[in-house]
Amino acid sequence: MRCRMHSSLCVCALIPKLATRTRLVLVIHRAEDRKPTNTGRLAVEAMENSRVIVRGRAEEPADLIPLEADTRPVFLFPHEGAVPLESVAHVAGDDRPVSLIVPDGNWRQASKVRNRVPGMKDVPCVSLPVGEPSIYRLRSEAHPFGLATVEAIGRCLRVLEGERGPEVEQALLHVFRAMVERTLWSRGDFETADVTGGIPEGALRHDPRSGTS
Repeated sequence: MRCRMHSSLCVCALIPKLATRTRLVLVIHRAEDRKPTNTGRLAVEAMENSRVIVRGRAEEPADLIPLEADTRPVFLFPHEGAVPLESVAHVAGDDRPVSLIVPDGNWRQASKVRNRVPGMKDVPCVSLPVGEPSIYRLRSEAHPFGLATVEAIGRCLRVLEGERGPEVEQALLHVFRAMVERTLWSRGDFETADVTGGIPEGALRHDPRSGTS
């Protein structure tokens, strides 16, 4: 399954098909790529103009990230010197779309991408606009301002996609909410009637007393 969730909780049918001017490049750490709670790949599955680079494999050196020549690359991470995304979203006299490079992993893994992936030091860093707190409740966050990767991508697209931005962001957040809420429901932590997109027929709840689903 594209969503990598348990088959009885699958959200693949809710993944939208989004055509955006913005190009997404998800640079995902190999350890993060295996996790069913990963959210960056939800954005990749939803966005037509997207690709995934997996890094951190000892036997494979990090390759130069392929960027289209007719785009403006930016790297999403609050390194020292990062500028607000809004300041580079629209540049007078430059109509090229943005290539949004997003590191996916824990904070420590993400912070190393700029130094360990060839060419990334030449890409300007951008920071997210201030917004709502995360709704992600499946994993603890090391920073109070941290977001799930798909939330961060959605917030960027709200800025980069102009008038369609809020609509694109909400389309991503809809499937993200379904993923989070179905998982919480399976643990007994969410009411059936409140789950975004409903609960698929035959879905199973985890029984903590028996250790089975």
